Amino acid sequence: MRGLKVLLLGLVLAAAAGHARADEPSPEAIAAATELFSVISPDMTRQMTTQISNAFWPAVVQMARARKIDDATLAEMRADFERIQTAFLAGAMKDAPAIYARHFTVPELHELSAFYRTPIGAKALREMPQVTGEFMTTLVPRMKGLQQQVTESFEKTLREHGYAK
Repeated sequence: MRGLKVLLLGLVLAAAAGHARADEPSPEAIAAATELFSVISPDMTRQMTTQISNAFWPAVVQMARARKIDDATLAEMRADFERIQTAFLAGAMKDAPAIYARHFTVPELHELSAFYRTPIGAKALREMPQVTGEFMTTLVPRMKGLQQQVTESFEKTLREHGYAK
């Protein structure tokens, strides 16, 4: 079973890697994407950390309560959780301009920057993390079922092809 989960994770990561492009964006495209991120990212990491915490923390609390972990320890764990997430997201955001530069032209990046400076663009920046967070909270309870479905399907296929019993 553990091997199957490792295989599943490998397949997911391989699929994600398959979406990456080999062509490197031009310095002009990187500059335009960096400008875009100067507009969209100042508060993004904090908002994303809050939304991720709100989505996943209830499950941590439930496990902690089952182990009779006290509130002070739980509060320290949440602070660590958010600190680790913030550092992780800040590091990940460093890769974003190059990714955007591979998917958008320089004029499109300038248009996006201009849009996010408008009132509706600024509102989108404020609201989208909340919208995404709310959507993620609807996915979290479903993930275990998804994992189980995929595992069962892979096990069936592997059995049919003689790779598992």
